[in-house]
Amino acid sequence: MNAVEFERWTQASLTAFEAALDGLVPAGAPAGLGEAMRYAVLGGGKRLRPLLVLASCAAVGGDTFAAMRAACAVELIHAYSLVHDDMPCMDDDVLRRGKPTTHVAYGEAQAMLAGDAMQALAFEVLTPDEGIAPALQARLCALLARSAGHDGMAGGQAIDLASIGKQLDECTLRDMHRRKTGVLLQASVMMGAACGPASAQATQCLSDYGAALGLAFQVVDDILDVTQESHVLGKTAGKDQDANKPTYVSVLGLDAARALAQQLRAEAKSALAASGLTNVSHLSLLADSVVERDN
Repeated sequence: MNAVEFERWTQASLTAFEAALDGLVPAGAPAGLGEAMRYAVLGGGKRLRPLLVLASCAAVGGDTFAAMRAACAVELIHAYSLVHDDMPCMDDDVLRRGKPTTHVAYGEAQAMLAGDAMQALAFEVLTPDEGIAPALQARLCALLARSAGHDGMAGGQAIDLASIGKQLDECTLRDMHRRKTGVLLQASVMMGAACGPASAQATQCLSDYGAALGLAFQVVDDILDVTQESHVLGKTAGKDQDANKPTYVSVLGLDAARALAQQLRAEAKSALAASGLTNVSHLSLLADSVVERDN
């Protein structure tokens, strides 16, 4: 697959995804809650997690309806985490996806509730009355819940907050970011894979791909935080450095962090090559886009 074909697939996938998500996030939730939810999740972001779900589903020849629902669910969890992470009690940021953060636009209480409601909606999306077999519903819910909870994203955020001003070694930093960022990206791959038949070898290789890609994403995020301007990132640049948070750049240095990102890309692609799957070009090119991105 060449770059033009990949771009065509990406745009078609995102068009279908945005339409599906728009139809699932209620505008009429009471007291302006729906408006705040839609502000937080619609019309912005890289949409990497949904693309990983859809690409992984394509790799195993899976159920596209279930995969689209999974793509919407994982983006709802991601968006809820950003809303909460930006609040004054957490990272206290005022810019997200190139616009004021949700608590700036709607107030802290409404932002908190919008995040709560999106988290619940994610699991509602995965459990429709028809269209997804109960066993698959349970599998998708389990993958998403585990990646978002105490052993995943929430646990990583807790470690992140507890690590401000502390010196961390690379092993501890890797564990923190595996939980905070990596596990949800890995779960996106596994949710797509769960939508179709896959051998034990293919499933393990896709898991390895997701793990390497998830860590690479965070390493690149740390690099961009010190090399790009806020208007390019769509969020406040230099935030981690100003908050005295440990990052891959602060622990390894910029050159070593860049080398690690390249190494992780190679590991992700090696896992795809070992999977025995033939339709992995989308996943391979998504790995390139993660490492080569500028925001």
